[in-house]
Order: sequence, then C-alpha cells, then structure tokens
Amino acid sequence: MSLALVFSGQGTQHPGMLPWLADGVIVRAMQKRLGVSDWRAAVADGEWASRNAQAQVLLTGLALAAWDELARELPEPSAIAGYSVGELAAFGAAGVFDSGTALELAQQRAEAMDRCGERVPGGMLAVSGLSSAELDALCAAAGLALAIRNGPQSAVLAGPLAALDVAERAVEQRGARSTRLCIGVASHSPWMVDAARDFARTLERIELHRPRITLFSNAADRVHDATAARHALAAQIASTVRWDECMDNLHARQPACVLELGPGQALARRWNERHPEIPARSCDEFRSASGIVQWVRRQCGR
Repeated sequence: MSLALVFSGQGTQHPGMLPWLADGVIVRAMQKRLGVSDWRAAVADGEWASRNAQAQVLLTGLALAAWDELARELPEPSAIAGYSVGELAAFGAAGVFDSGTALELAQQRAEAMDRCGERVPGGMLAVSGLSSAELDALCAAAGLALAIRNGPQSAVLAGPLAALDVAERAVEQRGARSTRLCIGVASHSPWMVDAARDFARTLERIELHRPRITLFSNAADRVHDATAARHALAAQIASTVRWDECMDNLHARQPACVLELGPGQALARRWNERHPEIPARSCDEFRSASGIVQWVRRQCGR
C-alpha cells in the first residue's frame, strides 16, 4: 500500500503551523534567505507573511523541511503534486532539484510575479456555490480569469482589484460565497504572462532532473523529464491550476492515503470531499511528527 503527497499553496500560513517541525538545515537556510532569525515570530506579522516575497520562500522551505523530517520514517511516495507555489516543494520532493535550488526558485518566482503586480495591482477571490457556467459568466462580466479549479462548485478567480470588488458583490447577490485571499497578485491568470516568461528564462539557467517519483503538474499533467518540468513550472504562473485533475491523477494511482504538507487543511479537506474512500490528512493537524508517521503506517499497513 502506498502514500501520495500533496503540498499546500499560499493563503493559510500562520505562526502555529507545523508545531512539530524541527529547526533543521532547510529551515535555517530558509530563514537566512528571508533575513529572519525566527520564522514563527516573523509570520506573526500578518502583513509580512502575506507578501509574495516572503510567503513563497517560507512555504517552499517549510514544506521541504517537513518532508525531510518525515521521509526517514515513511515509505517512498507513489505520486506527488503541489498546489500553486506548492509545486516548487513537490518538484523538490520528487527529485527535480534540491532544497537550495527550490528556495532560490521561490524567490525568483515571487519577484517576477511582484513585478507584474506592480503594473496591474490584483488579487484572488475564492468562490463556492456557483456552477462552471455561472463562474464563466461571472469572469466575463467582471473582467476576471479562472485561476484555480478545485471542484464542481469551488474555484478561485483572479484579476484587477476593481474587478474583484465587482465579482464579490455579484457572488453575494447570487447567494453564493466568496472570500478574498491574502495574496497580492493575480496569480494563474493572463496578468502574469510576463512573470511566466521571466521565470521560464530563470529555469533555463537551472539544472533540473527527471523526477524519480511520479509527479503531476497543475498545468501539464504528468511530468516525465526536465524539459517538461521547466515548461510546467513556468506555465502554471499564468494559466489555470487544474487541481481537480491533479487529485484525479493521484487517485488513479490508488494510494492507501494522502498526506498534505504545509499550512492548513484545505487540500486534505478537498480530497476527502472528492475521493472519500481514500483518507487524507494534513501535517498541520498533528502535534508531533511521530503522530503523522503512525497514521501513515496504519493506512499503509506497515
């Protein structure tokens, strides 16, 4: 019986996340790159933690540090995927690059996206309770793009701030629900095309490797080699994250369980709603690494 891994994206980071995480080599390298001596104290400043320049490096480093700590006691995963910026940690865990490269790429990715955001200030809006057709109509009317597909009636829209205001009012009028995310750019939308191009040039200068574990991308389904990895990591910055398809791709591998690495429990919750016969839990639910290891081992029959 096997394990599948999913890596969280931005928006749910908090000072108490991953309370069991040790202060190891990857954490220290992350803190040095961010210019902080205590990442939990830094995250307590919500404004600091929500900025791309900090959040993308922070989440990439913490996710890889968490997996580094757990991997010694757990079976090798049968498949891996990451949600939005979580792809950097996912590709690192799959062996495409090492943790130091992942941190460098997280910084470069954030800087490229922030440059786009300075030209057209934007953000993201989570919406639930509208059909695909209604979401398409809302995007067309408000001037937004579908940034993330999570499920039949769950998505994230992205675009300029004024357009998000229009969409929020429209969602309320239709009796659905919306939440403005703490993300200061219009990720995974046409407003990030220049960032995707910049990041593609960055990736051309980096040595990447063929994944040693089955790896699924937000933008390109399965990633088989370094060329596909370069394309996928750049493309997803400006195109829709097809998380519903990522979950189905992982499900097709028939893992015994799914473990979410990163802050919050959003990915585990979405998985349990879509594929309830295969249990998923988040590392952020546990108070100790040993508790995570015991749960995974029980599910995998070890």
